[in-house]
Amino acid sequence: MAPNHPHSNHGEQSRPNHDGHTPHQRDYSQTPLIVTWEVTQACELSCDHCRADANPDRHPDELTTAEGKRLLDQIREFGSPQPILVFSGGDPLERPDLFELLEYAATVGLQTAVTPAPTSALTESVLDRFADVGVRRIALSLDGATADRHDAFRGEDGSFERIRHAAEYAADIGLSIQINTTVTAETVDDLSEIAALVTEFGAAMWEVFFLVPIGRGTALNQLSPAKAEETLEWLYRHQRTAPFRVITVEAPHYRRIARRVEREEGRGDPHVGSTGDGNGFVFVSHTGEVYPSGFLPVELGNVRTDNLVTLYRDASLLQLLRTPDHFHGPCGQCPHRTRCGGSRARAHATTGNPLASDPLCAHVTEDPSGTGND
Repeated sequence: MAPNHPHSNHGEQSRPNHDGHTPHQRDYSQTPLIVTWEVTQACELSCDHCRADANPDRHPDELTTAEGKRLLDQIREFGSPQPILVFSGGDPLERPDLFELLEYAATVGLQTAVTPAPTSALTESVLDRFADVGVRRIALSLDGATADRHDAFRGEDGSFERIRHAAEYAADIGLSIQINTTVTAETVDDLSEIAALVTEFGAAMWEVFFLVPIGRGTALNQLSPAKAEETLEWLYRHQRTAPFRVITVEAPHYRRIARRVEREEGRGDPHVGSTGDGNGFVFVSHTGEVYPSGFLPVELGNVRTDNLVTLYRDASLLQLLRTPDHFHGPCGQCPHRTRCGGSRARAHATTGNPLASDPLCAHVTEDPSGTGND
């Protein structure tokens, strides 16, 4: 599943999904794997990396319940196979109509996931209601291997223990969980210990997000390209024997590195998960704006006046984002451009151009010709 943006997308059409089943063939130019709806930006927490720059109060112009249901009807129009709908935030639990919307999604046949914030609102009864209404998976964010380090990053004491309790209770009631972790220069050294917790919690998936400098994340330190390569290789080698699946967000280099590791060992091409902005993924904001992702806030239209299906399929920016030959600089010349393509959100955040090269990639910074030989 995918919280603010989870799940694998392009290049994953015919491999088992996160529940171990083989998904229907999916053309990502026509139908996304994931639609994330940021139902609100309200949240009790003040996390260091927050894309939404969330605050305690709901925005007065949020999509109404009726508008939200119309959005769900639009998502249904994508047809089969249906996208997975992620209710994100902020904290989705700040919306009093959340369960009405989840029930409506079930009624129209949508599979749903939720990314609740680890606040006092995340109770056992709430987890029971998620299970009862048919939520496919919840995502819990864990950004430190100890309570002190995680709580400092999340901006609230007790957040770590709430995550632990929610994970344990979800396991008891059979509710699948995903752990989301943000990788920065400050959190990277905790990854091996966090991986052990992901196993302990019985998570089905570990989503590892490589920081994009927007929102509060502009104040955090990113990894160097060399450190990112090292970290991605460690993640891939670890996940081969882990009891959970690893996907990366805003680090499509993961596919390239996985391929190199497998070829060095005389194996075939691996199937790994990593998201792509506007290519298998689309984001709807709390006020209805449609973006390629929450980390690439270039507005394509608004679901109040535009049809989401039409925007996803026909928006000129999305068509460009799905065509790596149009990318600029090394990313447009790299032999791995169709396998990787770089983070379009990071390119936009650092240069203002979503078609520019991704500065986190070692091929961009160390091999300007884009002819690396992995």
